[in-house]
Amino acid sequence: MLDGWVCAFLLVLYCSVEVIDASAGDADPRYRVCITQCQETGCVAQRCFPNCKFSSDGEFIDRPWYMQQEPLYLQWKKWDCQSDCRYYCMLDREKERESHNLGPVKYHGKWPFRRIYGMQEPASVAFSALNLAMHFHGWVSFFILIYYKLPLKDGKKAYYEYAGLWHMYGLLSLNSWFWSAVFHSRDVDITEKLDYSSAVVLLGYSLILAILRTFSIRDEATRVMVAAPLIAFVTTHVMYINFYLLDYGWNMIVCVVMAMAQLSMWAVWAGVSNHPSRWKLWLVVISGGLAMLLEIYDFPPYEELFDAHALWHVTTIPLTYIWWSFIRDDAEFRTSNLLKKAK
Repeated sequence: MLDGWVCAFLLVLYCSVEVIDASAGDADPRYRVCITQCQETGCVAQRCFPNCKFSSDGEFIDRPWYMQQEPLYLQWKKWDCQSDCRYYCMLDREKERESHNLGPVKYHGKWPFRRIYGMQEPASVAFSALNLAMHFHGWVSFFILIYYKLPLKDGKKAYYEYAGLWHMYGLLSLNSWFWSAVFHSRDVDITEKLDYSSAVVLLGYSLILAILRTFSIRDEATRVMVAAPLIAFVTTHVMYINFYLLDYGWNMIVCVVMAMAQLSMWAVWAGVSNHPSRWKLWLVVISGGLAMLLEIYDFPPYEELFDAHALWHVTTIPLTYIWWSFIRDDAEFRTSNLLKKAK
């Protein structure tokens, strides 16, 4: 549930970034002149960029960093000519604005961030990595609980009927947060699509898992009947945004509907069930809602590093711990009930 909500809001945010691509910063005539001059000369003031290459007839050649001949691990810290021009023109323009006591503005839908080790948004990268680590910790602790602390059927299979489903959820969460970190590190076409696709897959699977758990569907045939149409839809949607058209508006609608559907299911289930850890569900729902205020109150990055979005990533770290704590409690609760019935 938590990751579904997080990913949906991230996708809404990214969609908003694309829609408002013509921000105040990149609409600034001085900034546009700087970009034009940089692409003509390969330099911004005294800084010249080796990635700005020109053919023998003077035509500008700019290839994305991931299409250049050097190995990918060497190219990762480097930027193509357009990115370097935009970055250093932005820095110079922001210095001019600061000298006139003017605040920072967005460029191409994003606040001006300071690069660190080639990372575009270093704080968001770090906090995405911490979320990934928290999911890894939660998944491993769940694995240990299921197979080493709780009793097993015939010494091999878990009593908890949803163990395999949560294992898959853990793997998909790790994948989604990994590509979130990569996307914040380098916002280009390929990382954007990988991040979007991973988030959509996680949302779709989380919705399936929410249906199966909240409606207590344990029969394998029924599970297949529930999951099949959703898997087909998510697969088709992922292929559509990757190979036909990355329609941000349609993608936003799909993700928000899936996220709100599963959120509603968990919230209602927490209200009507007698689960001893249902308070943890409410805590995640309420705290997550309050944390969203950070995204609504969007402010420029402090020290060119920490913006509202980065701080919002911070709030998801403890919520992820609570969410996995609920999953472990659910495994213990269900196992205890099944053992009582077996006696």
